[in-house]
Amino acid sequence: MKTNLYISNLTKKFRNTADSDKAVQMSRYMKDLFIFYGIQATPRREISRSFMQKEGAPTKSELFKTINILWALPQREYQYFGMELASKFKRQSEISDIEIFEWMIVNKSWWDTVDYIAANHVGSYFKLYDQHIGQIMKEWLDSGNIWLQRTTLIFQLKYKESTDVDLLSRQILALKDSKEFFIRKAIGWALREYSKTNPGWVIEFVDKTTLSGLSSREALKRIKF
Repeated sequence: MKTNLYISNLTKKFRNTADSDKAVQMSRYMKDLFIFYGIQATPRREISRSFMQKEGAPTKSELFKTINILWALPQREYQYFGMELASKFKRQSEISDIEIFEWMIVNKSWWDTVDYIAANHVGSYFKLYDQHIGQIMKEWLDSGNIWLQRTTLIFQLKYKESTDVDLLSRQILALKDSKEFFIRKAIGWALREYSKTNPGWVIEFVDKTTLSGLSSREALKRIKF
């Protein structure tokens, strides 16, 4: 596949649907960290779906190159397309894929991409390669990168009863004193999501652990006392 032509054709689709007014609003919502074509989530996903149906997808060997190019482009919609494109390769999962996911997390980092990659890509990856969880979680925890650290807290969001509560506990205890908003919020989010499966465990954990007010409030938000 000719990657540049593939992305050029995608660009035509995005430009034809661009909305300059919405682009300004979306950029402001993201603290003006990124520029946008102004394509909201539902129409953007429809564009991506129909585009992939018509144009196909790169081969697995071309995936990282394609994602690199998409990440280098200024409009945020390209990064959204890249992370959704990566979802098409779950059946071709390889142990080295974690390198792609880590690269996506630490480049052009913000919650909108990191949270999707954490819950969908990293979460699915460790369902297959759980023997590497301990090593990678430690590396990411020790990295000092708040987005990798946030990922260690939320990659189990969809695990429900399969959640490794010992691992979740260790990650929270290691990060609970962080002053970073996105870490404190992630602690609460991870606990809140698990409270849908095991509210008693969450109540007990919050009761015996000194968490920030933000983390505690988020953790208990869905629990009825």
